Amino acid sequence: MMASSYGKINEAEQARLDAGRKSRKRFITIALSSVVLVCVIVAAVVGTQVGNGSNKDGAGEDPKSPSTSVKAVCDLTLYKESCYNSMSHKVNPNQVVQPQKLFKLAIQVAMDELGKASDRLSSHLKPYNNNSAAVAALDSCHDLLALAIDHLNGSYASGNLDSSDDLRTWLSTAGTCQETCLDGFDELALGPLKDTVKSNLKISQELTSNSLAIITWISKIMGSIKLRRLMGVEYHDKTNNVPKWPHQNDRKLPNWLKPKDRKLIQSSADLRKIADAVVAKDGSGKYKTIKDALKDVPDKSDRRYVIYAKKGIYEENVRVEKPKWNVVMVGDGKDVTIVTGKLNVVDGTPTFQSATFAVFGKGFVARDMGFRNTAGPSKHQAVALMSTADHSAFYRCKFEAFQDTLYAHSNRQFYRECDVYGTVDFIFGNSAVVLQNCNILPRVPMKGQQNTITAQGRADPNQNTGISIHNCTLWPSGNLSSVRTFLGRPWKNYSTTAYVKTMMNSFIDPKGWLPWTGDSAPSTIYYSEYGNFGPGASTKGRVKWKGLRTNLSIKEAEKFTVKSFLGGEHWIKKADVSYKPGL
Repeated sequence: MMASSYGKINEAEQARLDAGRKSRKRFITIALSSVVLVCVIVAAVVGTQVGNGSNKDGAGEDPKSPSTSVKAVCDLTLYKESCYNSMSHKVNPNQVVQPQKLFKLAIQVAMDELGKASDRLSSHLKPYNNNSAAVAALDSCHDLLALAIDHLNGSYASGNLDSSDDLRTWLSTAGTCQETCLDGFDELALGPLKDTVKSNLKISQELTSNSLAIITWISKIMGSIKLRRLMGVEYHDKTNNVPKWPHQNDRKLPNWLKPKDRKLIQSSADLRKIADAVVAKDGSGKYKTIKDALKDVPDKSDRRYVIYAKKGIYEENVRVEKPKWNVVMVGDGKDVTIVTGKLNVVDGTPTFQSATFAVFGKGFVARDMGFRNTAGPSKHQAVALMSTADHSAFYRCKFEAFQDTLYAHSNRQFYRECDVYGTVDFIFGNSAVVLQNCNILPRVPMKGQQNTITAQGRADPNQNTGISIHNCTLWPSGNLSSVRTFLGRPWKNYSTTAYVKTMMNSFIDPKGWLPWTGDSAPSTIYYSEYGNFGPGASTKGRVKWKGLRTNLSIKEAEKFTVKSFLGGEHWIKKADVSYKPGL
Protein backbone atom coordinates (compact mmCIF):
# COMPACT_ATOMS: atom_id res chain seq x y z
CA MET A 1 0.00 0.00 0.00
CA MET A 2 1.45 3.41 -0.99
CA ALA A 3 2.12 5.74 1.95
CA SER A 4 0.51 9.17 2.04
CA SER A 5 2.92 12.06 1.47
CA TYR A 6 3.10 15.71 2.58
CA GLY A 7 2.16 15.39 6.21
CA LYS A 8 0.25 13.04 8.44
CA ILE A 9 -3.44 12.21 7.95
CA ASN A 10 -5.55 10.40 10.52
CA GLU A 11 -7.24 7.11 9.60
CA ALA A 12 -10.72 8.58 9.20
CA GLU A 13 -9.46 11.31 6.87
CA GLN A 14 -7.42 8.76 4.88
CA ALA A 15 -10.51 6.53 4.48
CA ARG A 16 -12.52 9.54 3.28
CA LEU A 17 -9.89 10.42 0.69
CA ASP A 18 -9.61 6.82 -0.50
CA ALA A 19 -13.39 6.61 -0.86
CA GLY A 20 -13.37 9.86 -2.81
CA ARG A 21 -10.72 8.55 -5.21
CA LYS A 22 -12.73 5.38 -5.78
CA SER A 23 -15.91 7.39 -6.41
CA ARG A 24 -14.13 9.67 -8.88
CA LYS A 25 -12.63 6.66 -10.64
CA ARG A 26 -16.04 5.00 -10.87
CA PHE A 27 -17.64 8.22 -12.13
CA ILE A 28 -14.94 8.69 -14.79
CA THR A 29 -15.29 5.08 -15.94
CA ILE A 30 -19.06 5.37 -16.29
CA ALA A 31 -18.82 8.77 -17.98
CA LEU A 32 -16.30 7.48 -20.52
CA SER A 33 -18.49 4.44 -21.16
CA SER A 34 -21.49 6.68 -21.78
CA VAL A 35 -19.43 8.70 -24.25
CA VAL A 36 -18.47 5.51 -26.08
CA LEU A 37 -22.10 4.51 -26.33
CA VAL A 38 -23.21 7.89 -27.60
CA CYS A 39 -20.41 7.83 -30.16
CA VAL A 40 -21.69 4.52 -31.45
CA ILE A 41 -25.16 6.02 -31.82
CA VAL A 42 -23.79 9.12 -33.51
CA ALA A 43 -21.75 6.97 -35.89
CA ALA A 44 -24.87 5.04 -36.78
CA VAL A 45 -26.76 8.30 -37.26
CA VAL A 46 -24.07 9.73 -39.54
CA GLY A 47 -24.00 6.51 -41.50
CA THR A 48 -27.76 6.67 -41.96
CA GLN A 49 -27.66 10.27 -43.14
CA VAL A 50 -24.78 9.68 -45.56
CA GLY A 51 -26.50 6.60 -46.91
CA ASN A 52 -29.77 8.44 -47.49
CA GLY A 53 -28.13 11.50 -49.00
CA SER A 54 -30.07 14.75 -49.33
CA ASN A 55 -33.02 15.62 -51.52
CA LYS A 56 -32.86 17.96 -54.48
CA ASP A 57 -34.15 20.88 -52.44
CA GLY A 58 -31.34 20.53 -49.96
CA ALA A 59 -34.02 20.06 -47.31
CA GLY A 60 -33.23 18.16 -44.14
CA GLU A 61 -34.70 14.96 -42.80
CA ASP A 62 -38.36 14.15 -43.36
CA PRO A 63 -40.10 15.32 -40.17
CA LYS A 64 -42.30 12.19 -40.27
CA SER A 65 -39.30 9.85 -40.25
CA PRO A 66 -38.16 8.36 -36.95
CA SER A 67 -35.46 10.01 -34.90
CA THR A 68 -32.06 8.99 -36.22
CA SER A 69 -31.20 7.83 -32.69
CA VAL A 70 -34.28 5.62 -32.62
CA LYS A 71 -33.54 4.26 -36.07
CA ALA A 72 -29.95 3.48 -35.16
CA VAL A 73 -31.06 1.49 -32.10
CA CYS A 74 -34.05 -0.13 -33.79
CA ASP A 75 -31.80 -1.38 -36.57
CA LEU A 76 -30.20 -3.64 -33.94
CA THR A 77 -33.48 -5.44 -33.15
CA LEU A 78 -35.28 -8.39 -34.71
CA TYR A 79 -38.52 -6.44 -35.17
CA LYS A 80 -37.48 -3.10 -36.59
CA GLU A 81 -40.89 -1.93 -37.74
CA SER A 82 -42.57 -2.42 -34.35
CA CYS A 83 -39.57 -0.71 -32.77
CA TYR A 84 -39.85 2.36 -35.03
CA ASN A 85 -43.62 2.57 -34.69
CA SER A 86 -43.62 2.34 -30.89
CA MET A 87 -40.75 4.71 -30.13
CA SER A 88 -40.31 7.26 -32.90
CA HIS A 89 -43.24 9.48 -31.89
CA LYS A 90 -41.88 9.65 -28.33
CA VAL A 91 -38.51 11.12 -29.33
CA ASN A 92 -37.69 14.46 -30.97
CA PRO A 93 -36.49 13.64 -34.53
CA ASN A 94 -33.63 16.17 -34.28
CA GLN A 95 -32.38 14.99 -30.89
CA VAL A 96 -29.57 12.48 -30.32
CA VAL A 97 -30.73 10.38 -27.37
CA GLN A 98 -28.43 8.34 -25.16
CA PRO A 99 -28.79 4.57 -25.58
CA GLN A 100 -29.74 3.99 -21.95
CA LYS A 101 -32.74 6.29 -22.31
CA LEU A 102 -33.80 4.53 -25.50
CA PHE A 103 -33.45 1.21 -23.71
CA LYS A 104 -35.75 2.33 -20.90
CA LEU A 105 -38.17 3.70 -23.47
CA ALA A 106 -38.15 0.31 -25.22
CA ILE A 107 -39.11 -1.39 -21.95
CA GLN A 108 -41.81 1.19 -21.26
CA VAL A 109 -43.56 0.67 -24.61
CA ALA A 110 -43.33 -3.11 -24.15
CA MET A 111 -44.97 -2.81 -20.71
CA ASP A 112 -47.73 -0.57 -22.04
CA GLU A 113 -48.53 -2.94 -24.91
CA LEU A 114 -48.41 -6.06 -22.72
CA GLY A 115 -50.74 -4.43 -20.20
CA LYS A 116 -53.27 -3.79 -22.98
CA ALA A 117 -52.90 -7.34 -24.28
CA SER A 118 -53.48 -8.74 -20.79
CA ASP A 119 -56.62 -6.64 -20.38
CA ARG A 120 -57.97 -7.98 -23.69
CA LEU A 121 -57.33 -11.60 -22.73
CA SER A 122 -60.64 -12.23 -20.96
CA SER A 123 -62.66 -11.14 -23.99
CA HIS A 124 -61.19 -14.05 -25.96
CA LEU A 125 -62.82 -16.56 -23.62
CA LYS A 126 -66.46 -15.76 -24.43
CA PRO A 127 -66.87 -18.36 -27.21
CA TYR A 128 -65.19 -20.95 -24.92
CA ASN A 129 -67.01 -20.31 -21.63
CA ASN A 130 -68.13 -23.94 -21.38
CA ASN A 131 -64.73 -25.38 -22.25
CA SER A 132 -62.85 -26.15 -19.02
CA ALA A 133 -59.55 -26.65 -20.88
CA ALA A 134 -59.84 -23.19 -22.44
CA VAL A 135 -60.62 -21.62 -19.08
CA ALA A 136 -57.56 -23.35 -17.56
CA ALA A 137 -55.29 -22.22 -20.41
CA LEU A 138 -56.42 -18.60 -20.16
CA ASP A 139 -56.06 -18.64 -16.36
CA SER A 140 -52.49 -19.85 -16.87
CA CYS A 141 -51.96 -17.02 -19.38
CA HIS A 142 -53.15 -14.43 -16.88
CA ASP A 143 -50.56 -15.69 -14.37
CA LEU A 144 -47.81 -15.72 -16.96
CA LEU A 145 -48.53 -12.27 -18.38
CA ALA A 146 -48.56 -10.86 -14.84
CA LEU A 147 -45.11 -12.38 -14.36
CA ALA A 148 -43.95 -10.92 -17.68
CA ILE A 149 -45.16 -7.44 -16.73
CA ASP A 150 -43.47 -7.75 -13.36
CA HIS A 151 -40.13 -8.62 -14.98
CA LEU A 152 -40.43 -5.75 -17.45
CA ASN A 153 -41.23 -3.40 -14.61
CA GLY A 154 -38.31 -4.73 -12.58
CA SER A 155 -35.99 -4.21 -15.53
CA TYR A 156 -37.18 -0.63 -15.89
CA ALA A 157 -37.16 0.40 -12.25
CA SER A 158 -34.47 -1.66 -10.54
CA GLY A 159 -32.08 0.32 -8.36
CA ASN A 160 -29.52 -2.38 -7.58
CA LEU A 161 -28.13 -3.69 -10.84
CA ASP A 162 -24.82 -5.53 -10.75
CA SER A 163 -24.51 -5.94 -14.50
CA SER A 164 -26.36 -6.35 -17.74
CA ASP A 165 -26.77 -10.05 -16.84
CA ASP A 166 -29.64 -9.08 -14.53
CA LEU A 167 -31.41 -7.08 -17.22
CA ARG A 168 -30.96 -9.78 -19.85
CA THR A 169 -32.21 -12.44 -17.43
CA TRP A 170 -35.36 -10.54 -16.49
CA LEU A 171 -36.15 -9.57 -20.08
CA SER A 172 -35.52 -13.15 -21.21
CA THR A 173 -38.03 -14.24 -18.57
CA ALA A 174 -40.59 -11.70 -19.75
CA GLY A 175 -40.35 -13.18 -23.25
CA THR A 176 -40.45 -16.75 -21.94
CA CYS A 177 -43.64 -16.10 -19.98
CA GLN A 178 -45.44 -14.88 -23.10
CA GLU A 179 -44.18 -17.89 -25.05
CA THR A 180 -45.34 -20.26 -22.29
CA CYS A 181 -48.80 -18.70 -22.40
CA LEU A 182 -49.10 -19.73 -26.04
CA ASP A 183 -47.64 -23.20 -25.46
CA GLY A 184 -50.53 -24.01 -23.12
CA PHE A 185 -53.02 -23.92 -25.99
CA ASP A 186 -51.04 -26.49 -27.98
CA GLU A 187 -50.98 -28.88 -25.03
CA LEU A 188 -54.76 -28.75 -24.63
CA ALA A 189 -55.52 -28.91 -28.38
CA LEU A 190 -56.94 -25.38 -28.51
CA GLY A 191 -55.51 -24.29 -31.86
CA PRO A 192 -58.13 -21.70 -32.87
CA LEU A 193 -57.98 -20.01 -29.46
CA LYS A 194 -54.19 -20.01 -29.62
CA ASP A 195 -54.30 -18.19 -32.96
CA THR A 196 -56.46 -15.48 -31.39
CA VAL A 197 -54.24 -15.07 -28.34
CA LYS A 198 -51.09 -15.21 -30.48
CA SER A 199 -52.38 -12.34 -32.58
CA ASN A 200 -53.17 -10.44 -29.39
CA LEU A 201 -49.63 -10.93 -28.04
CA LYS A 202 -47.75 -10.39 -31.31
CA ILE A 203 -46.72 -6.77 -30.73
CA SER A 204 -45.93 -7.20 -27.02
CA GLN A 205 -43.69 -10.17 -27.82
CA GLU A 206 -41.88 -8.17 -30.49
CA LEU A 207 -41.41 -5.16 -28.22
CA THR A 208 -40.09 -7.36 -25.41
CA SER A 209 -37.64 -8.94 -27.84
CA ASN A 210 -36.56 -5.47 -29.00
CA SER A 211 -35.71 -4.33 -25.48
CA LEU A 212 -33.72 -7.53 -24.98
CA ALA A 213 -31.81 -6.93 -28.22
CA ILE A 214 -30.93 -3.39 -27.16
CA ILE A 215 -29.54 -4.40 -23.75
CA THR A 216 -27.63 -7.26 -25.38
CA TRP A 217 -26.01 -4.75 -27.71
CA ILE A 218 -25.25 -2.37 -24.84
CA SER A 219 -23.70 -5.20 -22.81
CA LYS A 220 -21.41 -6.11 -25.69
CA ILE A 221 -20.25 -2.50 -25.97
CA MET A 222 -19.83 -2.17 -22.23
CA GLY A 223 -18.06 -5.45 -21.65
CA SER A 224 -17.69 -5.86 -17.91
CA ILE A 225 -18.56 -2.23 -17.02
CA LYS A 226 -21.36 -1.97 -14.45
CA LEU A 227 -24.67 -0.43 -15.47
CA ARG A 228 -26.02 1.06 -12.25
CA ARG A 229 -25.71 4.75 -13.01
CA LEU A 230 -25.77 4.17 -16.75
CA MET A 231 -29.37 3.04 -16.27
CA GLY A 232 -30.12 6.29 -14.47
CA VAL A 233 -30.45 4.83 -10.97
CA GLU A 234 -28.68 5.66 -7.73
CA TYR A 235 -25.89 3.56 -6.31
CA HIS A 236 -26.80 1.35 -3.37
CA ASP A 237 -24.42 -0.45 -1.07
CA LYS A 238 -24.78 -4.14 -1.89
CA THR A 239 -24.11 -5.11 1.71
CA ASN A 240 -27.50 -3.72 2.69
CA ASN A 241 -29.22 -6.24 0.45
CA VAL A 242 -27.59 -9.45 1.66
CA PRO A 243 -30.35 -11.80 2.87
CA LYS A 244 -30.12 -12.23 6.62
CA TRP A 245 -30.58 -15.50 8.46
CA PRO A 246 -33.44 -15.80 10.95
CA HIS A 247 -32.96 -13.83 14.16
CA GLN A 248 -29.60 -12.65 12.87
CA ASN A 249 -28.91 -10.48 15.91
CA ASP A 250 -28.34 -13.51 18.11
CA ARG A 251 -27.27 -16.04 15.46
CA LYS A 252 -25.15 -13.90 13.17
CA LEU A 253 -22.38 -15.58 11.17
CA PRO A 254 -19.06 -13.73 11.34
CA ASN A 255 -18.17 -12.02 8.07
CA TRP A 256 -14.65 -13.45 8.23
CA LEU A 257 -15.90 -17.02 7.87
CA LYS A 258 -14.93 -18.52 4.54
CA PRO A 259 -17.74 -20.05 2.43
CA LYS A 260 -16.51 -23.55 3.28
CA ASP A 261 -16.72 -22.80 7.01
CA ARG A 262 -20.17 -21.27 6.64
CA LYS A 263 -21.40 -24.41 4.92
CA LEU A 264 -20.17 -26.52 7.83
CA ILE A 265 -21.99 -24.28 10.31
CA GLN A 266 -25.18 -23.87 8.28
CA SER A 267 -25.84 -27.56 7.68
CA SER A 268 -29.36 -28.92 7.31
CA ALA A 269 -29.25 -29.99 10.97
CA ASP A 270 -28.47 -26.42 12.04
CA LEU A 271 -31.23 -25.06 9.80
CA ARG A 272 -33.74 -27.38 11.47
CA LYS A 273 -32.74 -26.01 14.86
CA ILE A 274 -33.31 -22.39 13.88
CA ALA A 275 -36.41 -22.94 11.73
CA ASP A 276 -39.06 -20.21 11.78
CA ALA A 277 -41.75 -22.79 11.08
CA VAL A 278 -42.00 -26.55 11.62
CA VAL A 279 -44.34 -28.70 9.53
CA ALA A 280 -45.19 -32.24 10.65
CA LYS A 281 -47.79 -34.74 9.52
CA ASP A 282 -47.99 -36.16 13.04
CA GLY A 283 -48.91 -32.83 14.61
CA SER A 284 -45.60 -32.31 16.39
CA GLY A 285 -45.03 -29.02 14.55
CA LYS A 286 -47.00 -25.78 14.38
CA TYR A 287 -48.32 -26.71 10.91
CA LYS A 288 -49.55 -29.92 9.30
CA THR A 289 -49.22 -28.70 5.72
CA ILE A 290 -46.51 -26.80 3.87
CA LYS A 291 -49.12 -24.53 2.31
CA ASP A 292 -50.25 -23.33 5.74
CA ALA A 293 -46.65 -22.63 6.78
CA LEU A 294 -46.07 -20.56 3.64
CA LYS A 295 -49.05 -18.32 4.44
CA ASP A 296 -47.16 -16.91 7.42
CA VAL A 297 -43.97 -16.11 5.50
CA PRO A 298 -43.52 -12.31 5.46
CA ASP A 299 -43.72 -10.70 2.03
CA LYS A 300 -40.58 -9.39 0.33
CA SER A 301 -38.32 -10.10 3.29
CA ASP A 302 -34.55 -9.67 2.90
CA ARG A 303 -33.81 -12.28 5.55
CA ARG A 304 -33.98 -16.04 5.20
CA TYR A 305 -37.20 -17.66 6.43
CA VAL A 306 -36.61 -21.33 7.21
CA ILE A 307 -39.40 -23.90 7.03
CA TYR A 308 -38.51 -27.34 8.37
CA ALA A 309 -40.73 -30.13 6.98
CA LYS A 310 -40.33 -33.27 9.08
CA LYS A 311 -40.32 -36.69 7.47
CA GLY A 312 -43.60 -37.68 5.87
CA ILE A 313 -45.45 -37.70 2.56
CA TYR A 314 -47.22 -34.39 2.02
CA GLU A 315 -50.04 -34.82 -0.50
CA GLU A 316 -50.52 -31.22 -1.60
CA ASN A 317 -49.84 -28.93 -4.51
CA VAL A 318 -47.66 -26.14 -3.19
CA ARG A 319 -46.93 -22.66 -4.57
CA VAL A 320 -44.24 -20.42 -3.13
CA GLU A 321 -45.84 -17.18 -4.31
CA LYS A 322 -43.87 -14.34 -5.87
CA PRO A 323 -43.83 -12.03 -2.80
CA LYS A 324 -42.37 -14.82 -0.64
CA TRP A 325 -38.67 -14.04 -0.96
CA ASN A 326 -35.72 -15.97 0.50
CA VAL A 327 -37.66 -19.00 1.69
CA VAL A 328 -35.56 -22.01 2.73
CA MET A 329 -37.31 -25.40 2.72
CA VAL A 330 -35.37 -28.09 4.59
CA GLY A 331 -36.48 -31.68 5.05
CA ASP A 332 -35.22 -34.81 6.80
CA GLY A 333 -33.93 -36.25 3.53
CA LYS A 334 -34.92 -36.56 -0.14
CA ASP A 335 -36.35 -40.05 0.45
CA VAL A 336 -38.35 -39.31 3.61
CA THR A 337 -39.68 -35.74 3.28
CA ILE A 338 -41.69 -35.90 0.07
CA VAL A 339 -44.24 -33.56 -1.50
CA THR A 340 -46.51 -35.38 -3.95
CA GLY A 341 -49.30 -34.54 -6.37
CA LYS A 342 -50.81 -35.78 -9.64
CA LEU A 343 -52.00 -32.83 -11.77
CA ASN A 344 -51.41 -33.38 -15.49
CA VAL A 345 -52.24 -32.21 -19.00
CA VAL A 346 -54.44 -35.16 -19.98
CA ASP A 347 -56.84 -34.32 -17.16
CA GLY A 348 -56.98 -30.69 -18.26
CA THR A 349 -54.23 -28.84 -16.37
CA PRO A 350 -51.70 -26.85 -18.46
CA THR A 351 -48.10 -27.98 -17.93
CA PHE A 352 -47.20 -24.69 -16.24
CA GLN A 353 -49.86 -25.27 -13.58
CA SER A 354 -49.35 -29.02 -13.14
CA ALA A 355 -46.34 -28.82 -10.81
CA THR A 356 -46.60 -30.53 -7.46
CA PHE A 357 -44.29 -27.83 -6.09
CA ALA A 358 -44.07 -24.45 -7.87
CA VAL A 359 -41.62 -21.70 -6.90
CA PHE A 360 -42.13 -18.04 -7.82
CA GLY A 361 -40.47 -16.14 -4.95
CA LYS A 362 -36.84 -15.18 -5.60
CA GLY A 363 -33.96 -16.51 -3.53
CA PHE A 364 -35.67 -19.84 -2.79
CA VAL A 365 -33.55 -22.71 -1.44
CA ALA A 366 -34.59 -26.34 -0.91
CA ARG A 367 -32.44 -28.92 0.88
CA ASP A 368 -33.01 -32.62 1.57
CA MET A 369 -36.49 -32.71 0.01
CA GLY A 370 -38.30 -34.96 -2.45
CA PHE A 371 -40.79 -33.72 -5.08
CA ARG A 372 -43.01 -36.18 -6.93
CA ASN A 373 -45.78 -36.27 -9.53
CA THR A 374 -47.58 -39.62 -9.54
CA ALA A 375 -49.82 -39.06 -12.60
CA GLY A 376 -47.88 -41.74 -14.50
CA PRO A 377 -46.62 -41.95 -18.09
CA SER A 378 -50.07 -42.23 -19.68
CA LYS A 379 -50.97 -38.72 -18.45
CA HIS A 380 -48.06 -37.20 -20.43
CA GLN A 381 -46.95 -33.74 -19.15
CA ALA A 382 -47.02 -33.87 -15.35
CA VAL A 383 -44.45 -31.73 -13.50
CA ALA A 384 -42.89 -32.60 -10.14
CA LEU A 385 -41.18 -29.23 -9.60
CA MET A 386 -41.43 -25.95 -11.48
CA SER A 387 -39.28 -22.92 -10.68
CA THR A 388 -39.52 -19.50 -12.26
CA ALA A 389 -37.76 -17.92 -9.27
CA ASP A 390 -34.57 -15.98 -9.87
CA HIS A 391 -31.60 -17.24 -7.84
CA SER A 392 -33.32 -20.47 -6.77
CA ALA A 393 -31.14 -23.35 -5.57
CA PHE A 394 -31.82 -27.02 -4.81
CA TYR A 395 -29.40 -29.15 -2.80
CA ARG A 396 -29.64 -32.91 -2.22
CA CYS A 397 -33.19 -33.06 -3.56
CA LYS A 398 -35.07 -35.66 -5.61
CA PHE A 399 -37.48 -35.04 -8.49
CA GLU A 400 -39.65 -37.95 -9.67
CA ALA A 401 -42.14 -38.11 -12.55
CA PHE A 402 -42.23 -39.31 -16.16
CA GLN A 403 -42.75 -36.66 -18.87
CA ASP A 404 -41.68 -33.11 -17.93
CA THR A 405 -40.39 -33.87 -14.42
CA LEU A 406 -38.25 -30.80 -13.75
CA TYR A 407 -39.49 -27.53 -15.23
CA ALA A 408 -36.65 -25.01 -14.97
CA HIS A 409 -38.95 -22.40 -16.45
CA SER A 410 -36.98 -19.13 -16.35
CA ASN A 411 -34.48 -16.89 -14.54
CA ARG A 412 -31.30 -18.32 -12.90
CA GLN A 413 -31.31 -21.69 -11.15
CA PHE A 414 -28.81 -24.12 -9.62
CA TYR A 415 -29.15 -27.82 -8.71
CA ARG A 416 -26.47 -29.68 -6.78
CA GLU A 417 -26.31 -33.37 -5.81
CA CYS A 418 -29.91 -33.94 -6.85
CA ASP A 419 -31.60 -36.99 -8.41
CA VAL A 420 -33.84 -36.42 -11.43
CA TYR A 421 -36.07 -39.26 -12.72
CA GLY A 422 -38.15 -39.15 -15.90
CA THR A 423 -38.78 -40.22 -19.48
CA VAL A 424 -39.74 -37.62 -22.11
CA ASP A 425 -38.19 -34.11 -21.99
CA PHE A 426 -37.83 -34.52 -18.26
CA ILE A 427 -35.44 -31.59 -17.74
CA PHE A 428 -36.91 -28.68 -19.68
CA GLY A 429 -37.67 -24.96 -19.72
CA ASN A 430 -35.93 -21.71 -20.63
CA SER A 431 -33.97 -20.71 -17.56
CA ALA A 432 -30.24 -20.29 -17.24
CA VAL A 433 -29.72 -23.47 -15.20
CA VAL A 434 -26.75 -25.53 -14.08
CA LEU A 435 -27.16 -29.07 -12.75
CA GLN A 436 -23.93 -30.01 -11.01
CA ASN A 437 -22.93 -33.37 -9.47
CA CYS A 438 -26.46 -34.67 -10.05
CA ASN A 439 -27.74 -38.16 -10.89
CA ILE A 440 -29.93 -38.11 -14.00
CA LEU A 441 -31.97 -41.30 -14.20
CA PRO A 442 -34.13 -42.07 -17.26
CA ARG A 443 -36.98 -44.48 -16.51
CA VAL A 444 -38.84 -47.03 -18.60
CA PRO A 445 -41.39 -45.05 -20.67
CA MET A 446 -44.70 -46.08 -22.20
CA LYS A 447 -44.53 -48.64 -24.98
CA GLY A 448 -43.43 -46.98 -28.22
CA GLN A 449 -41.92 -43.92 -26.50
CA GLN A 450 -38.30 -42.82 -26.61
CA ASN A 451 -36.54 -41.10 -23.73
CA THR A 452 -35.25 -37.54 -24.15
CA ILE A 453 -33.44 -36.10 -21.16
CA THR A 454 -33.62 -32.39 -22.06
CA ALA A 455 -35.88 -30.07 -24.04
CA GLN A 456 -34.54 -26.53 -23.86
CA GLY A 457 -36.88 -23.69 -24.86
CA ARG A 458 -34.80 -20.71 -25.97
CA ALA A 459 -36.84 -18.87 -28.60
CA ASP A 460 -34.86 -15.64 -29.03
CA PRO A 461 -31.17 -15.40 -29.99
CA ASN A 462 -30.61 -12.60 -27.45
CA GLN A 463 -31.82 -14.59 -24.45
CA ASN A 464 -29.06 -15.68 -22.04
CA THR A 465 -30.65 -19.05 -21.27
CA GLY A 466 -29.81 -22.73 -21.58
CA ILE A 467 -29.30 -26.01 -19.72
CA SER A 468 -25.83 -26.91 -18.47
CA ILE A 469 -25.30 -30.44 -17.14
CA HIS A 470 -21.92 -30.38 -15.39
CA ASN A 471 -20.09 -33.24 -13.73
CA CYS A 472 -23.26 -35.34 -13.52
CA THR A 473 -23.96 -39.06 -13.94
CA LEU A 474 -26.43 -40.44 -16.50
CA TRP A 475 -27.60 -43.81 -15.17
CA PRO A 476 -30.62 -45.98 -16.08
CA SER A 477 -33.50 -46.39 -13.66
CA GLY A 478 -34.80 -49.76 -14.78
CA ASN A 479 -34.08 -51.92 -17.82
CA LEU A 480 -33.61 -49.61 -20.80
CA SER A 481 -32.09 -52.20 -23.12
CA SER A 482 -35.00 -51.90 -25.55
CA VAL A 483 -35.51 -48.14 -25.14
CA ARG A 484 -33.71 -45.49 -27.18
CA THR A 485 -32.53 -42.69 -24.88
CA PHE A 486 -31.27 -39.34 -26.18
CA LEU A 487 -29.48 -36.43 -24.54
CA GLY A 488 -32.19 -34.06 -25.67
CA ARG A 489 -34.21 -32.54 -28.48
CA PRO A 490 -34.59 -28.89 -29.56
CA TRP A 491 -37.91 -27.56 -28.29
CA LYS A 492 -37.39 -24.08 -29.76
CA ASN A 493 -35.29 -22.64 -32.58
CA TYR A 494 -32.43 -21.42 -30.37
CA SER A 495 -32.38 -24.38 -27.99
CA THR A 496 -29.13 -24.34 -25.98
CA THR A 497 -27.81 -27.32 -23.99
CA ALA A 498 -24.35 -28.37 -22.84
CA TYR A 499 -23.10 -31.61 -21.30
CA VAL A 500 -19.78 -30.97 -19.56
CA LYS A 501 -17.54 -33.57 -17.88
CA THR A 502 -20.46 -35.92 -17.35
CA MET A 503 -20.44 -39.72 -17.11
CA MET A 504 -22.70 -41.27 -19.77
CA ASN A 505 -23.72 -44.91 -19.48
CA SER A 506 -24.08 -47.19 -22.52
CA PHE A 507 -27.86 -46.74 -22.77
CA ILE A 508 -27.35 -43.33 -24.47
CA ASP A 509 -28.14 -43.70 -28.17
CA PRO A 510 -25.02 -43.27 -30.36
CA LYS A 511 -26.77 -40.49 -32.32
CA GLY A 512 -26.98 -38.55 -29.07
CA TRP A 513 -29.74 -36.12 -30.02
CA LEU A 514 -33.27 -36.44 -31.41
CA PRO A 515 -35.01 -33.98 -33.77
CA TRP A 516 -38.19 -32.33 -32.50
CA THR A 517 -39.79 -32.87 -35.91
CA GLY A 518 -38.53 -34.32 -39.17
CA ASP A 519 -35.03 -35.70 -39.45
CA SER A 520 -32.91 -32.66 -38.54
CA ALA A 521 -32.80 -29.59 -36.31
CA PRO A 522 -32.67 -25.82 -36.88
CA SER A 523 -29.18 -24.56 -37.66
CA THR A 524 -29.66 -21.93 -34.95
CA ILE A 525 -29.53 -24.34 -31.98
CA TYR A 526 -26.44 -24.61 -29.77
CA TYR A 527 -25.81 -28.15 -28.50
CA SER A 528 -22.41 -29.06 -27.10
CA GLU A 529 -20.55 -31.93 -25.48
CA TYR A 530 -17.24 -31.39 -23.68
CA GLY A 531 -15.01 -33.72 -21.69
CA ASN A 532 -17.67 -36.36 -21.10
CA PHE A 533 -16.73 -39.97 -20.43
CA GLY A 534 -18.19 -43.45 -20.17
CA PRO A 535 -19.47 -45.88 -22.84
CA GLY A 536 -22.24 -43.51 -23.98
CA ALA A 537 -19.99 -40.47 -24.37
CA SER A 538 -18.39 -41.28 -27.72
CA THR A 539 -19.25 -38.62 -30.31
CA LYS A 540 -18.30 -40.67 -33.39
CA GLY A 541 -21.88 -41.62 -34.21
CA ARG A 542 -23.51 -38.31 -33.26
CA VAL A 543 -26.03 -36.57 -35.53
CA LYS A 544 -24.47 -34.29 -38.14
CA TRP A 545 -26.26 -31.10 -37.18
CA LYS A 546 -24.81 -27.66 -37.80
CA GLY A 547 -25.78 -26.64 -34.28
CA LEU A 548 -24.00 -29.54 -32.53
CA ARG A 549 -20.47 -28.86 -31.28
CA THR A 550 -18.36 -31.75 -30.03
CA ASN A 551 -14.94 -30.09 -30.14
CA LEU A 552 -15.27 -27.12 -27.80
CA SER A 553 -12.22 -25.30 -26.50
CA ILE A 554 -11.76 -24.89 -22.77
CA LYS A 555 -12.75 -21.23 -23.10
CA GLU A 556 -16.01 -22.16 -24.84
CA ALA A 557 -16.81 -24.87 -22.29
CA GLU A 558 -16.21 -22.46 -19.40
CA LYS A 559 -19.16 -20.38 -20.61
CA PHE A 560 -21.44 -23.11 -19.22
CA THR A 561 -19.97 -23.13 -15.70
CA VAL A 562 -21.61 -21.68 -12.60
CA LYS A 563 -19.40 -18.60 -12.55
CA SER A 564 -20.00 -17.67 -16.19
CA PHE A 565 -23.43 -19.04 -17.06
CA LEU A 566 -25.32 -17.96 -13.94
CA GLY A 567 -24.09 -14.38 -13.94
CA GLY A 568 -21.65 -14.91 -11.08
CA GLU A 569 -21.64 -17.04 -7.96
CA HIS A 570 -22.44 -14.55 -5.19
CA TRP A 571 -26.04 -15.64 -4.86
CA ILE A 572 -25.11 -19.32 -4.52
CA LYS A 573 -22.68 -18.41 -1.74
CA LYS A 574 -25.57 -16.70 0.08
CA ALA A 575 -27.61 -19.90 -0.26
CA ASP A 576 -24.90 -21.87 1.58
CA VAL A 577 -24.99 -24.60 -1.07
CA SER A 578 -21.89 -26.49 -2.16
CA TYR A 579 -20.80 -25.69 -5.70
CA LYS A 580 -17.87 -25.63 -8.08
CA PRO A 581 -17.50 -22.28 -9.88
CA GLY A 582 -15.45 -23.45 -12.89
CA LEU A 583 -14.80 -26.55 -14.96
